[in-house]
Formats: sequence, structure tokens, C-alpha cells
Amino acid sequence: MVDGKRQFNAVSAGAILATFIQEAQARGALRFLTHTFSDTRDSDNKEWDSTRRLTLAIEPGKDLLSILINLSEQGVLDWRMQGRTLQVFNPDTVLGTDLASGRDPVDLRYGRDITEAPDTGTLEDAVSAILIGGEAGLSVEVNNSAAVAPWGRWETYQAQSGVSDVGTARLLGQNALDRVARERVQVTRGLMFDLARWLPFEHYQPGDYLLAPGDGGAMESLRLRQITLSVDKDGQVGGNVVLNDRFLEREIRLARQAAGILDGGIGSGGSGGEPAPETNNRTPAAPQGLVVGAAAYLDEHGYARGQATVTWSPVTADVAGVALDIDGYEVYARRNQVGELWLLVAQTASGDTTATVSPLVVGWEYAWKVRATSAGVKGVFSDQVVKLMPDDATPPPVPSEPTVTTRLGVIHVAWDGLGAGSVPMPTDFERVRVWMQDPLAPGAAEVGYLSAAGVVVIPDQPYGKAREVWLTAVDRSGNESAPTAAGAIATVPLVDTDVIGKVINGAEHIIDGTIPGDAKITADSITGRLIRALEIQAGHIKANAIEADKIQAGAIEAAHIAANAVTADKIQANAITAAKIAADAITGKSITGGTITGAYLRTASSGQRIEVAPPGASLPEVRFTSSGGGQASITAGGSFGTGIEIVGSADSAGRRFTLVQSASLFEVKYRYSGSSQANGGFMELRDSGTKVGWYGSGSEDENYFEFSDYGYGPRTTHVGRWNHLTAGPRWGILTGRLTVGNDYGGMRINYPTTLLTVPNPVAGVKHAVDAVPNFRWCLSNNTFSSFDVDWQVDPDATNRTNYGKEVFFWVFRT
Repeated sequence: MVDGKRQFNAVSAGAILATFIQEAQARGALRFLTHTFSDTRDSDNKEWDSTRRLTLAIEPGKDLLSILINLSEQGVLDWRMQGRTLQVFNPDTVLGTDLASGRDPVDLRYGRDITEAPDTGTLEDAVSAILIGGEAGLSVEVNNSAAVAPWGRWETYQAQSGVSDVGTARLLGQNALDRVARERVQVTRGLMFDLARWLPFEHYQPGDYLLAPGDGGAMESLRLRQITLSVDKDGQVGGNVVLNDRFLEREIRLARQAAGILDGGIGSGGSGGEPAPETNNRTPAAPQGLVVGAAAYLDEHGYARGQATVTWSPVTADVAGVALDIDGYEVYARRNQVGELWLLVAQTASGDTTATVSPLVVGWEYAWKVRATSAGVKGVFSDQVVKLMPDDATPPPVPSEPTVTTRLGVIHVAWDGLGAGSVPMPTDFERVRVWMQDPLAPGAAEVGYLSAAGVVVIPDQPYGKAREVWLTAVDRSGNESAPTAAGAIATVPLVDTDVIGKVINGAEHIIDGTIPGDAKITADSITGRLIRALEIQAGHIKANAIEADKIQAGAIEAAHIAANAVTADKIQANAITAAKIAADAITGKSITGGTITGAYLRTASSGQRIEVAPPGASLPEVRFTSSGGGQASITAGGSFGTGIEIVGSADSAGRRFTLVQSASLFEVKYRYSGSSQANGGFMELRDSGTKVGWYGSGSEDENYFEFSDYGYGPRTTHVGRWNHLTAGPRWGILTGRLTVGNDYGGMRINYPTTLLTVPNPVAGVKHAVDAVPNFRWCLSNNTFSSFDVDWQVDPDATNRTNYGKEVFFWVFRT
């Protein structure tokens, strides 16, 4: 006892509750109550959350249920009774399982699992402004512009004894307003059992998140808070479930946070004890059980700030253990970095062992310590506690859906500056991000943002191509809301599509050649003086428009013809005859019967080029050379008959892919240069069968399937080994072999990963030694990630020795 109270210093919730139960049972009470937790682990055998240590002083006579409920309300634990067994868990773990997502969610459907029941809503607690009254005349007003306010401004007052800093008062005020900012709705759904796919306690339990019709009937993730079962006079089972939406769950978390700040996890100190001797300049002992709680709040400008609640056990003696009167306590803090100075951040009276401190910088780690004072003598500091100041983690509401239109060939995205349901954006709102993607080629890209109501213009989008546009909201801490529904739109051309690209374009206005002279130009309207010198170029003259009788004799000389101006398409067929070609104009080649023989064609003499029939090629070949010197080729004939071989460019190790196509073979393989043997992936397609797989360098390094018909009818062959050491969630087949000793009565075969669907195992079990079978066995407990094989010695067997076992298995998904 300390000042007549039982003191617990920086311990887990399990340690406090287990102490209650064990000491009561030692006195002969609680005979039939059992519990499945300890001071170090919860009922799920998980270690207690180290961030939720408690320092409490409990008065005699306080009952177990009161303590259990109080700790639950502060968010320290979740609990339930199973018969007469008390189960206690870390919060939001076992009793907070998300069954509303995944491939097979627990979905309660009207007419199958549940019947519709009335939803109860109330605005009786709605408030939009609160005045917090603290210690020493502290008075802080907090407003919530996003609150539902059907009657205009609605006010309330809250006295918070022990609160002496503005940041803590603002945090408590914001929590209080957030809890009463909107209509409170209780969603109740009646249970059906005749056609139900999901049954209470069998498939879901209180605390789980389920898919169910919410307020308004839309399917959403709701948390199950209560199950009520009943039996009518005819023995018919019925009942209902009570569900909380995300708003109500947030209100519960805020209430827990406020309770932790105000209660501080400790009693009010002592009174009525025997007077202690005078101090005589004695040094107070170090405080024990120092715990620090941290939270984030928004200041009046909407920026996140940190708040800390520091709690410790009262000091009642000096360093020698002799009783001592304490005047008060001093709380010191510093940023947890080398060289930072310790600062006195709070002082309390002797009976007050809780202090609140703000504002602090979010994202910084702070070190804390406390000491007592007595008659001006400073005591020994407590052990230090380090705590990270969390940032604001609450995203802004989803924005209202944008209005998407198109005009003048661009997309306009308009936003009204509000959240979904016409709620105002919170004080820490920073901007709305505008996202867009092509629905046929998904890939979201941010195309603009808005800091308030307004319009974002998105240019340069192709005509008639659909675009999906949506919004997300971001606050000053970087929290981002869920997206709005996507709106689809396509830009509309400014003129008729029959005209686009034909007569009018954006660059030249009138495209060359689009106005025929006989249709758009009046006879004799274009005279010589209207044509600027040198404005008529070759491209503006109609083919064959200038005939021989239009050209003055001797007017065209060699100097008048630009280099390379005469191209193949400018020369009339058969216009160049042998008489027109100067002697030796084509060197090293001969023309016989219209064929150029001895030709070697290439696009360049070096660097990147294409070569046809390069020198030294023994077969018809086209060779491709990159700028870096890599070569690929297409070769015809040879061992392929009328087929071809395509050889890809080699890497630095000489490895490359080749493709062969002929009348009887289609083959792709990865191989080393200079070798025709595959050394990697390959595929062979012949008239007699198909091979697909992989070859390595060794005799055991091959793994392929063969589908063939060698006169025995179609057959499938697999060469290689099956893998059971690694797997992905979409693997279709896993195989393996495992061995255990003779001390086991079964084995759990764990897959290397959790599969997307529950697979189908096929297994065999044999003695690991050469012995006559003397056991029975079966498969059991098949899940997404494992199955069990259980066995026992047959009681009728002559030999009842339990030998080690080998299990062979083949697992496949359907």
C-alpha cells in the first residue's frame, strides 16, 4: 500500500488483472473463474503492447469488473468471456479481425443472412463549439466547422481539472467535438438461419469487421458490436446484430484517448496518512513507474502539434527509505538527440502525479524524466522514458464528386470545395489532387490540384478518347483520403471530323492540295503579279502539268537540277535504257537479262546498317548491325530446306535467342554462341510432338514437358523435378517429401506461402524404415497455407512399434 492504495508501476494490463484474480483465488474467492493470459502475454499468446504500460493506484474494495471496464474504455485492452473463462487481448487484434476484405469476405446479405431492421439515428448530442475550462483560469474555445448544424451554432462547456496547457485543452476539445459532429446511427440487423451462409460465432464474432448494409442500404465495412440470440416458444432460433460504422468506431477511439489523458492511468494520490518527520535537507527518492502517453492535435491554424501526458508513482520517502513529505514534482524533457539540453516543462503539487505538456513537434522523439522536491531539496531523477510524438494520422474526408465537362477541345474538372455529403473541409486541409487515366491503359497520373473550390483545365487530350477523372484530398500532414468515384469523359472536336486533317489544320490552316482549282479558284483570278517570286516550288506543280512544249529549248541545264532531286518515283517506267547509262556507271556489277549479278547491298559502310548478301555468306542472308556492334541475322536455306533461321543479338557472354522455321519444325531456344544446344528456355513444335521447358548445362539440369505421339497414342511426358521449397500464392501444383521421427503422431505440411484458394492435397504415408505397416492415418485440417497428416498405431496390429514416417504429397488448386 502507498497512502492506503495498491500501487502498480509501469506494468501491463495483464499483470494488474492477473494479480487481482490470483490473490482472490488464494483467499478462496473466484473458485470457478479461469483466465488465459499472464503478466507478459495476452490470451492469444502475444506479448502485451509495450507502448501501453500502466501506472495505477487502486483503492481497496475496487472490483475486478470495474477495473476491466475502465482499462477497456481507455483502449488498453479488449476482453470477452467464454463460459467462465476470461480472455483478454491487445486492443484491435483478435477482437478486431477484418473479415470485410479479401477474396471471400463475410458478407451479410438481405434475404439470406439478415433481414432489414430499423436504423436508429439521433442528433441530440450534436455540438459545433466547445469551451474548455482548465486550471489557473485556462479557457480555450474550439470550433468544428464540419459539424452537422441544423440549428446553427450549438455550444457546450467542459471543465477539465488538472489541464493547465492550451495544447492539451485543444486536443480534448477537438476529441469531444469529433465525437458529436454528426448524426449517431445504430445499425441493427435481424438474423436469419434458414438460408444463411454466415452464422454468428461460427463465422464471425463481436469485434470483427464485416460487409453488411449500412445506413442507407449500401454494402460497407461495419464493426460488429453485439450479437443477441433468442428462441421463441416454438423453438425457432432468431436474434440480431448491432453494427458500428467507421464514424462510430472513431468516436470510441477518441473517447478512449481522452480518458487516457484525463485519468493518466493513476489515482489521485494519498490522504489521511500519518504525518511524516521533517525533512532535514534529505534528498527525495527517484519517482517510479514513469509512463508517457503521446497524441497529436491541430492548432488554431490547422497545423499538427504534439501533446504528452506524463504519469508516475508518488514519492513517500528519501533515498534511505525514510518517510518524507514531498512539496511537488518537476518534469523535464528534451529532444532525444546528443547535445540537446534538458528543459523544465511542467511542475505539479505534491498530490498530483500527472502532468500534460504541449505544444510539441510531431515526428520528434523526446526523452522524459521527473523528480520530486522537498523543502527546496531536489530529488533523484527517475529513469528516462523516450516517446515519439505521433503526427496527425486522420485523413480529410473524401471530396465531393467533381463535375467533369469538355469545351474547346479541353477537359474541365470543377470542385465545389466540400467533402462528400456537403461537409466542409477540416482546418488542416491542404489541397485536392486531380487524377486522370486512360481506362484502356490504366495508370493514374496527377494532372493538377485545387486548394479551394475551382476548376482545373486539362489540355492536349486526343479527340474521342475516354478519360477517367477523380479526386483525393490531402491534409498538411500528408494524410490522403480515399478517392471519389471516377467520372469518364472524352474531348469533343471543334469542327466536324470529316474536315479534320483534310482542309484545315492547326499549323498551316489550309493544307496543301486541298482546294482544287476548278472548284475553289475563279478563272483568271490568279495572275502573275499575285504570285511572289520563287513561291511556286516543285511540290506545288501537278504531275505531268509541265509538258515538253511548255519548256523552252535548252532552258533546263545540269546546274538547274538539285543534287538527289531526281529520285526513283520521278522516273517513268522504262525511261532509262542502256543507251542512257554511261559506261562503267555501275562498277563491279554486270547486268544480264535485266538482273544485276554480283551485288552486295548495304545501307552504310560502318556503324548501324543493314547488309543484304554480305561478303562471305554461304547462304542467302540479311544481316543487321547496331551502333554498338551487336549483330543479328536472317538466313535462308541450308539444313532448314525452304525455311529460315533468325539469330538474335548476343549479350556480353555470347548468349542469344534463335528461331528456326521450316516445313517440319518451329523452334525457339536460348543458347550460347557457337553451340546449337539450348542452354535456357526453349520450345520445339514438330509434326510428331511438342517440347516446352528449360535446359541447363548438366545432365540433371533439364526440366520440360513433352507432348507427342510415337505410335502408342498421344502421351505427355515430364522430365525434371518438382519444386516444394518455394511457391507463390497463384501456384497450381506443389509436391514434396518430408520425414519425421518415431515420437510423432502426425505432421503439419506448411506451404511456402498462403495460396489464393484452398488447395486439394493428395498424400501417402509409409514407415521411414523397412517395416510392415502397422498404423492408420488420415488427412485433416486443410487450409490456405497447410494441411495435417495424423496417424496412430493400429491396436489390432501384431507389431505396435511407432516408427518414423515419410509423407509424400501432391497438392493442386482447382
